[in-house]
Amino acid sequence: MIPQVFKETISLEDGREITIETGKLAKQAHGSVVVTMGKTMLLCTVVSNYKQSDVDFLPLTVDYREKYAAAGRYPGGFFKREARPSTEEILVMRIVDRVLRPLFPKDYHAETQIMIQLMSHDPEVMPDALAGLAASTAIQLSDIPFETPISEVRVSRVDGAFIVNPTFEQLAAADIDMVIGASADSVMMVEGEMDEISEEEMIEAIKVAHEAIKVQCAAQVRLAEAFGKKETREYTPEDNDEELAKVVNDFAYDKCYAIAKQASAKHDRGAAFGEVKEELKAQYSEEELEEKGDLISKYFNKTQKEAVRNLTLEEGIRLDGRKTTDIRPIWCEVDYLPTTHGSAIFTRGETQALATVTLGTSRDANIIDNASQEGEERFYLHYNFPPFSTGEARPLRGTSRREVGHGNLAQRALKGMVPDDCPYTVRVVSEILESNGSSSMATVCAGTMALMDAGVQIKKPVSGIAMGLISDGERYAVLSDILGDEDHLGDMDFKVTGTEDGITACQMDIKVKGLSYEILVNALKQARDGRLHILSKLVETIAAPAGDVKDHAPKMVTRVIPNEYIGALIGPGGKNIQELQKVTGTTIVINEDPVTEEGIVEILGTGAEGIDAVLEKIESMLFKPEVGSVYEVKVIKVLDFGVVVEYKEAPGNEVLLHVSEFAWERVENVTDVLNLGDELDVKYFGIDKRTRKEKVSRKAILPKPEGYVERPPRERNDRGGRDNNRGRDNRDRKPREKRD
Repeated sequence: MIPQVFKETISLEDGREITIETGKLAKQAHGSVVVTMGKTMLLCTVVSNYKQSDVDFLPLTVDYREKYAAAGRYPGGFFKREARPSTEEILVMRIVDRVLRPLFPKDYHAETQIMIQLMSHDPEVMPDALAGLAASTAIQLSDIPFETPISEVRVSRVDGAFIVNPTFEQLAAADIDMVIGASADSVMMVEGEMDEISEEEMIEAIKVAHEAIKVQCAAQVRLAEAFGKKETREYTPEDNDEELAKVVNDFAYDKCYAIAKQASAKHDRGAAFGEVKEELKAQYSEEELEEKGDLISKYFNKTQKEAVRNLTLEEGIRLDGRKTTDIRPIWCEVDYLPTTHGSAIFTRGETQALATVTLGTSRDANIIDNASQEGEERFYLHYNFPPFSTGEARPLRGTSRREVGHGNLAQRALKGMVPDDCPYTVRVVSEILESNGSSSMATVCAGTMALMDAGVQIKKPVSGIAMGLISDGERYAVLSDILGDEDHLGDMDFKVTGTEDGITACQMDIKVKGLSYEILVNALKQARDGRLHILSKLVETIAAPAGDVKDHAPKMVTRVIPNEYIGALIGPGGKNIQELQKVTGTTIVINEDPVTEEGIVEILGTGAEGIDAVLEKIESMLFKPEVGSVYEVKVIKVLDFGVVVEYKEAPGNEVLLHVSEFAWERVENVTDVLNLGDELDVKYFGIDKRTRKEKVSRKAILPKPEGYVERPPRERNDRGGRDNNRGRDNRDRKPREKRD
């Protein structure tokens, strides 16, 4: 039986269309949808268990995968099968998860899995901009409890005009690249990179994206109604005891308020809150704790959160005693590690990042090999968040999604400041050694100083700050440089990076509905003040990039050669280049430029002598003497009929100087005139027509002896041989008489 398909179309301002349809694929999932734009097709499914999990959070998994078949390609590597997700896929998972998670009911704890798969790829369409729309639509078509439809779009600006869901080509020319997630009423997530734009320009881009999202949310509602919107499933909510909640609040609120007002350090504050919690539990018997212990802990945490928030709203005081606009104390240091190519420490309050820089060749570039995108990164940043940074001991299970996301944010913040003509591949690694709020922004600051310490000529230094928000609907407080607890207890986590001239990257997650643009503008302006304060601390530590790389760091020199010389430089089986690298102690990488049809030779070495030796070899290989010019040469080999000489300005470039070109007078013995190691001048005549070899002459630059007469060239017979019969006709010769 042919399935009934339900479809809705969303029109973009530039005439392109997005369709969302259901009823044909994956019908056993609780919700499924196919989102199509151009030839790009995403299949999204959602399934949620009907039984609540025994945890106090939502076990939500968002999975995004790009099938290589979608682009008509094979997976790279030894195993020809899609395996663990790439960095780019993880980043898409995060931007979808961050918008969806707050919209599930707080007491809904059923295991939920959202799977988004790229099934067909159009090179003109960026699929990650459609992932949020697909996920939300699948949920709307299910019976899973969810507050409101959302969507996500990418917005860019090209030549002053905003474009929603641009192509790869348009994005390459844009000065803004942002992904915004929102419902019809509220902006909930912002992430992107910019070319030093102003706060007002950023707000304008968000507004453009939000208008497009409103249209997509309405289309989801229409599709769900046409399909037959299912009744929201019933589930067992958490137990609640209002009387117990009041008892806990009455006991703990004032105590928590007082602790919050003491302005203590993170661990001391945590210990003090823990003591109050233990005092509370001591009032109950073991049987009561067995029965209501979880509720007591839940209500205590709620009371603690309320006390901390009210302290800030009522008195403008924060957990560590700062005012809302204050930045924690900062100290910095560069060149801390003696053997790295560049290093820096950035410490702000109880957050500390140690960044290192490593310089390499194009061979060290980070390869991007996805179904929707191929290429390489010559600048990339890795972020590590070990458990000891928060005083914890927990298993290490590889790089987490959080580490990937934070590293990507810092990379986007800094990459625009690395000049296009930087010859190196640059890798920055941030090790978080302490963490109490905004370690990703500490990474940006440490990374900036480490790049300057390494001698990378960045255009401008970049700093970053994390902003928070506490609001009760009527009052609000914007917090600069938030603590970890303020991130957890607050209503917004807004990270902004930039130079003194504008914003370079941002990441925002909003936990409250209906955040006004007025509050957002105030947060951005306050962030700018804090960012510039932090930037001044960085510049105090290191004012400008080092003039050159460190003595032990590799120096990079590039040389362009015609493509026809690449084979000669490499040699048979790589023999020449391997020997050259071994002798000079350098690393040599050769890339062919298909556009200019030239070879780009990268020479990396710690010693100038080795690099110079490679350059001399290349210059020698490219050396072409000009006809009629005089060159200084050196005898490197003596033969019976002449000597082999080497051009002094191109060592290794050899030519034969024939004995007949030694002098105007006849030379009987080669060594009477020239010997091994002798240096002399010769004139270059180009290719000799008779011998078809290069010809040089010493006698051509010597004066002719007085009375010298040029000998006429010997005549040739009709067959091309010399006539040795002194004018006699060969045909008149008598045959030699036979001897007896």
